Amino acid sequence: MQFGIFTVGDVTTDPTTGRTPTEHERIEATVAIARKAEEVGLDVFATGQHHNPPFIPSAPTTTLAYIAAQTERIILSTSTTLITTTDPVRIAEDYASLQHLSNGRMDLMMGRGNTGPVYPWFGKDIRDGIPLAIENYALLHRLWREDVVDWQGKYRTPLQGFTSTPRPLDGIPPFVWHGSIRSPEIAEQAAYYGDGFFSNHIFWPASHTRQMVQLYRRRFEHYGHGSADQAIVGLGGQVFMRRNSQDAVREFRPYFDNAPVYGHGPSLEEFTSQTPLTVGSPQEVIEKTLGFREYAGDYQRQLWLLDHAGLPLKTVLEQLDILGEEVVPVLRKEFAALKPAHVPDAPTHPSLLAAAGGAHDATVHAVDDVTGASPEPTTAATLEVTK
Repeated sequence: MQFGIFTVGDVTTDPTTGRTPTEHERIEATVAIARKAEEVGLDVFATGQHHNPPFIPSAPTTTLAYIAAQTERIILSTSTTLITTTDPVRIAEDYASLQHLSNGRMDLMMGRGNTGPVYPWFGKDIRDGIPLAIENYALLHRLWREDVVDWQGKYRTPLQGFTSTPRPLDGIPPFVWHGSIRSPEIAEQAAYYGDGFFSNHIFWPASHTRQMVQLYRRRFEHYGHGSADQAIVGLGGQVFMRRNSQDAVREFRPYFDNAPVYGHGPSLEEFTSQTPLTVGSPQEVIEKTLGFREYAGDYQRQLWLLDHAGLPLKTVLEQLDILGEEVVPVLRKEFAALKPAHVPDAPTHPSLLAAAGGAHDATVHAVDDVTGASPEPTTAATLEVTK
């Protein structure tokens, strides 16, 4: 079981002080939070991808590569890589580069994001969101597995004899999660490829999350990747903790009430009763998180959102201390005791390398140094491109 945190990188005014951090402060805080996450023993740090105010993570691979240089163990991931509006060739090359720079300490989560206007900014139509996600990932999947790709689809120009560089580290493509809150097509896509499915259910009731996860598990088994309970599932969550519940509720309430994403809506009490948000003591976080297993089954990755709604960096770092010292150690023990032996752990670069029988140099050498032409493919493509 992997435990970690994710950030959406919002630049939000602190409602208790009226101060808004600068973009520079928020970027530096992101790095500090990631380093702290490793220090307290968490497994994963993930960042979103946004291209508009009030968010700062427009270049996640740049940020994650910088963090990789300052950490040693933590897995670096994305909480959204915009598969719809980011060219799959760009994704293939950027994240393969990150894979090399981090020595394999990375994976990524495909998603469509939550900002509708992003589509025309990158020349796309939001009405094509699902078809874009399907076609672009079909191409990305091939770019990491075939040295030379000939491809033609609907949403980008064709490729002829194209080689994405650098090739994946040790010949092992990065592990991919597909993130979705409400789209069964994305759960189907994750199941088809045998990839992970991440249900970031921070705004949704358990009944909805159960339906999405069960659909993914059934289809994972249908496609022959293993039994339904062996499917690779991740869940999102939100927490705010203090030693006693009353202090946590009192301190967090103004941030909740004024948060851009859910402020001025349901009350804090309504939201915590209906969604994974937990505001209270460490023990309450432990109990509620263990309860996720009741509707999601045995799952492999739990990520929490901590640094949002204008919370100051000092408070976020305090939250990480509580997670690392009091919450995650208990959850590791409890989840490990509950998980059947046949349910796999979350894939990592070392585990994928072992499953492949070891590393090989995947470097593709050009035929000449003028055109950069690649060798002819030795095998035909075996994956379908959805049109």
